[in-house]
Amino acid sequence: MPQIKVLPHEELCPNGAEFVVDTNVTICNALLANGIEIEHACEMSCACTTCHVVIRKGFDSLVEATEREDDLLDMAWGLTSQSRLSCQAVVGSDDLTVEIPKYTINHAKEG
Repeated sequence: MPQIKVLPHEELCPNGAEFVVDTNVTICNALLANGIEIEHACEMSCACTTCHVVIRKGFDSLVEATEREDDLLDMAWGLTSQSRLSCQAVVGSDDLTVEIPKYTINHAKEG
């Protein structure tokens, strides 16, 4: 089973985290299941960019992004060539290192 390493994020995961996940789950679901409350304003329907992450290791093992995801990513804060929407990025068999950007395009959070 693959392991996800989350780099430290000031608000969501100050010390970073590491956990093992099943394959064929989205990174967003894996983060949420392990107590990392990443934003997902569109409820994981690929309609926003609040769950944007940067894959620092293991990018090529993920299921390829759809055209819709690529179009949305163009609006993400801090876009890189290794950016994905965590609600769409499905974990394969390789370990991943994930960075959650400091900001999103969301101006307000609920809760």
